[in-house]
Amino acid sequence: MKWRTILLQYCFLLVTCILTTLEAVPIDIDKTKVENAQPVDSAKIEPPDTGLYYDEYLKQVIDVLETDNHFREKLQKADIEEIKSGRLSKELDLVSHHVRTKLDELKRQEVARLRMLIKAKLDSLQDTGIDHHALLKQFDHLNHLNPEKFESTDLDMLIKAATSDLEHYDKARHEEFKKYEMMKEHERREYLKTLNEEKRKEEESKFEEMKRKHENHPKVNHPGSKDQLKEVWEEADGLDPNDFDPKTFFKLHDVNSDGFLDEQELEALFTKELEKVYDPKNEEDDMVEMEEERLRMREHVMNEVDTNKDRLVTLEEFLKATEKKEFLEPDSWETLDQQQFFTEEELKEYENIISIQETELKKKADELQKQKEELQRQHDQLEAQKLEYHQVLQQMEQKKLQQEISPSVPGGESKIQPRI
Repeated sequence: MKWRTILLQYCFLLVTCILTTLEAVPIDIDKTKVENAQPVDSAKIEPPDTGLYYDEYLKQVIDVLETDNHFREKLQKADIEEIKSGRLSKELDLVSHHVRTKLDELKRQEVARLRMLIKAKLDSLQDTGIDHHALLKQFDHLNHLNPEKFESTDLDMLIKAATSDLEHYDKARHEEFKKYEMMKEHERREYLKTLNEEKRKEEESKFEEMKRKHENHPKVNHPGSKDQLKEVWEEADGLDPNDFDPKTFFKLHDVNSDGFLDEQELEALFTKELEKVYDPKNEEDDMVEMEEERLRMREHVMNEVDTNKDRLVTLEEFLKATEKKEFLEPDSWETLDQQQFFTEEELKEYENIISIQETELKKKADELQKQKEELQRQHDQLEAQKLEYHQVLQQMEQKKLQQEISPSVPGGESKIQPRI
């Protein structure tokens, strides 16, 4: 199973990439305090990969819309609710003909790509006689009824689809991680069943020892707390902890200088905390769990700081969060090793599902084996018929050759004398 650390953003995060021409809130920063400060070329910053199957289409549409001054101006003034509600999509009717033409071409390319995917899938299933056009309706990020023109409906559907898909990302991620942990425990228990009692006790003892070693780590600071940020300020930024300043901190870690801390920039702040708990060199430390811990930290900080729920932290939101009691006196942070991911009932239910799936796979494997054996039997039968046919053909050739050659006597004279 491929586990990658998907750093998804909301559709608005991608849309706000258009706003890079807006000036960020000016912040006074003492450059002499920042070690090796390097200017960031924002033009080289790529928008984050959303992980959506229409990610490229989404980015291309945004890039084209960015070239229209009218739409860009409206977007700069729009709030998140206006973008999500679809009211902003109506402004598409006022963009230039050149932009509309480009959007039309992008939509035709996307429709062609989706049709190709549908055809490939149906061909693999050997389905025939299916209306490929009708199947386009399963994709809700564009209007399939008009595959030639990009309309305001398309922009509205694209934004709403991306918003909905990405809003469910964290929940889906939690479920996938839970399945991962249950599968680990299932495989461990299945392995123990193959061992004798002595070996089983040794493995159980080793398992408990690894758990103790993993849990024996330094205290993890509460994500987003003053202690946690000061640690980054001192150890990662190389600055004097006595000079800690939230405004300067925000500026330093707004890597692309767009005036926001996005999810990727936030997750980068937790590396020091994660290093306290996880080491890739240690057998007892699971790197999949480390990435889950990182995402949990990001999710927690977003819930606490991101007041308008646009998956971006502004300077104003950040500074307001530093005034809260939770920032100065946070609760202790429970790491994953202090939590139970599933109950015994959930594990049993998961194992039942696995058992059903294994039964189905075995059934299919048996059917395929029977088909293989039948094909082999037919092949052997055809080979035998082919050999038999070849032998008959050889016999016929030999008889034909014998009939064509007349018998002769020594000296080349025939035994049969002509009549007088």
